Amino acid sequence: MNKEGIMEMIALLERIIEATERLEKKYANQLSKVHPKFAKSAINLLHYRAFRRFDIKDLQNGLSQLGLSRLGKSEAHVLASLNITKSVLKSFLEPRKITSEDTYLSIEQGNQLLPLNTDALLGTKPEKRPVRIMVTQPTETAQNTDLVDEMVQSGMDMARINCAHDSPEVWEKIINNIRRASKNSSRTSKVCMDLGGPKIRTGTIYNGSDVVKYKPSKDRNGKVSSPLRISLVSDLGAAPKSTQNCLQLPQDWIERLETGDTIKFFDARGKHRKFIVRALFEKGVEVYAHKTCYLKRGMEVSVYKEAKMYTAAIKEVRSSSDRFLALKTGDTIILEKKGTHSNNRDQKTGTINARISCTSDAVFDYVRIGERILFDDGKVTGKIIGLTSSTMDITITRAKATGSILREDKGINFPDTDLKISGLTEIDKNNLPFIAKHADVVNLSFVNRKDDVQELIEELGKLPEGNQLGIILKIETKAGFDNLTEILLTAMQVYPIGVMIARGDLAVECGWENMAMIQEEILSLCMASHIPVIWATQVLENLAKKGIPSRPEITDAAMSQRAECVMLNKGPHIVRTIKLLDHILAGMSHYQYKKSPMFPLWT
Repeated sequence: MNKEGIMEMIALLERIIEATERLEKKYANQLSKVHPKFAKSAINLLHYRAFRRFDIKDLQNGLSQLGLSRLGKSEAHVLASLNITKSVLKSFLEPRKITSEDTYLSIEQGNQLLPLNTDALLGTKPEKRPVRIMVTQPTETAQNTDLVDEMVQSGMDMARINCAHDSPEVWEKIINNIRRASKNSSRTSKVCMDLGGPKIRTGTIYNGSDVVKYKPSKDRNGKVSSPLRISLVSDLGAAPKSTQNCLQLPQDWIERLETGDTIKFFDARGKHRKFIVRALFEKGVEVYAHKTCYLKRGMEVSVYKEAKMYTAAIKEVRSSSDRFLALKTGDTIILEKKGTHSNNRDQKTGTINARISCTSDAVFDYVRIGERILFDDGKVTGKIIGLTSSTMDITITRAKATGSILREDKGINFPDTDLKISGLTEIDKNNLPFIAKHADVVNLSFVNRKDDVQELIEELGKLPEGNQLGIILKIETKAGFDNLTEILLTAMQVYPIGVMIARGDLAVECGWENMAMIQEEILSLCMASHIPVIWATQVLENLAKKGIPSRPEITDAAMSQRAECVMLNKGPHIVRTIKLLDHILAGMSHYQYKKSPMFPLWT
C-alpha cells in the first residue's frame, strides 16, 4: 500500500476518534448518573455508537492488506483499538516505537469488565464452560424436589420463574426448593423472576355459531365415561383458564346457586335437560350433565329455591369447539376490547362477524388504519381497515392456503405501531416486594424505551431490598431494539444488569429475515457496554417438549455460546435438555469465544 493510502486511513481514524469525543460530550448529563461500576462501560458504549456511524469497509480492507486487525472485535475497547491502530499505521510512514495515547480503558481492561459484570449478575462461571444455563420452572417444581435436584445437578445455573403464572405461595415453594437443592449441591443456582408485563394476547373468541352442542365423553360402547362439565359465570373473562365450556348468566342468579342444586331447561331441540351444581368457585359455579344438549343465547334456565322458581336467560355460550377461528387470506374479523361484544348481524347475510377480544385495552389508543397486526407468532397476518374506540376491523392478508387456526391466549403484535404502553403494570408493581425479598434478579418485559427502565428503578428504590436485585431487560419489540442505546444508558444507573434477546417476539416484530442482523447488533451493543446477554426463545425446544432435538436446534445451541447465558423453556424432557446443552456449550468453548474462533489442538 502506498503512503497516500495509509495517510487516508489515518485521517479517517482521527475523524472517528473526534466523533467519539463529541458524542461523549453530548451525553455528559446521562453519564453523570451512571453507576460507578458502569462509568467506563457507558462511555465505551457511546464510542461504539459513534464508531458505527462511519462506513469503514475500505479502512478494514486496507488494514487487512497490511496484516493488521480489521477492528471487527473492538466493541469492548473502542477508543484503545482506534488509537493503537492509528499508532501502528503511523509507524509505517515513520519507523518508530509503537505507542498509543493514554485512554481511560485499555484493551486488557475492556476484556476484563464483561466477565466481572457477568459474575455479578448470573453467578460464578461454571467449571467447564463460560456460558450459564437458565431454566424456566414448571409449577411441578413447587412439589417435586427430585426434579429440582436433577436440574441443578445437570447444569442449571439460574432458575427462572414467570410471574404471569401461578401465585406467590407457589413461587415461594419453588424458590425454597431451588435454594435447598443449591445448598446440597456443589452448584449454585440463582433465582430470577419475570414480571408479566402488559401481555397483548387474544382473549375470548366467538366464531359466529348460533347454537353450541355440548356432549359428554363416551366410551366405545356408547356409555358416558365422563360427565359434561360447564362453568357458569357472569363474566367470561373470569372463567378458570382450564375451562373449556362456559355459559354467561346474570350474577345475581348465579349467586343463588349451591352445591347439589338442579338446574332445569329445554334445549334448542326442545329436549328436557338438567345440570347439577358440582362446585362453587370465586366468580361462578361448575355444573355437570350426563346427556348431550344444544344451547344458544337467550335460552332460559331455571332453578327451584326456597319454594320459588328463579329463571334467567343465557347471555352467551362458549365451548371448546367455539374457541378458535379458521382464517384464510381475505377473511375479515373484528378485534375488540374486553366486554364490548355485541351480536351485530349483517342485514343481508344474517351472519354474525367473527370476533376476538384483546387482553389489552390500551392498544386501541395507538393503532391506525393501514397498520399491520400479527397473530400467534406471525402465523396469521392482517391489516387494520376500520377503527372505533373499542374495535378494529381487520382483513387477513396472510394465512395458510388451507386455513390457519387462531385460538385464545395467542400473542398479538403491532410491528408498525408505536405502542406507548408501560412495561410495568399494576400487577407487576404489586409483585415487586415479593421479588425483591426472595429473588436475585428481576426480568423486565416489554422494554420499549428508557422511561420503562426508569420506572422500574424508581419502584425498586422504594423497597428495602430493591437495590440488591439484578435487572435483566427483555428486548422483544422493534421499539426496544431501536431505543437500545438510551435504554442501556438508563439501566446503567444500577448494578448489575443484563439483556435478554427475546428472539421469538423480536422476529415477529422486525421480520424473520432481519432477525440474524438484529441479534448481531444487540450482541455488539451489549459487548460495547460490557453487559451480559441472555440468548432466549425455543433453544432445544423440540428436545424439551418431545424428547428428540432437530438438527437446526443443535446448531442454534452451539451458536448460543456467543451470549453469556442461554435460556431453556420448560418441558417433560427438561433434564435431558439441560445435560445436552451443558455438553454442547462445554465443547464449543474450545472452538469459539464470543465472536472469536479458537483453534484447539487436533489429536
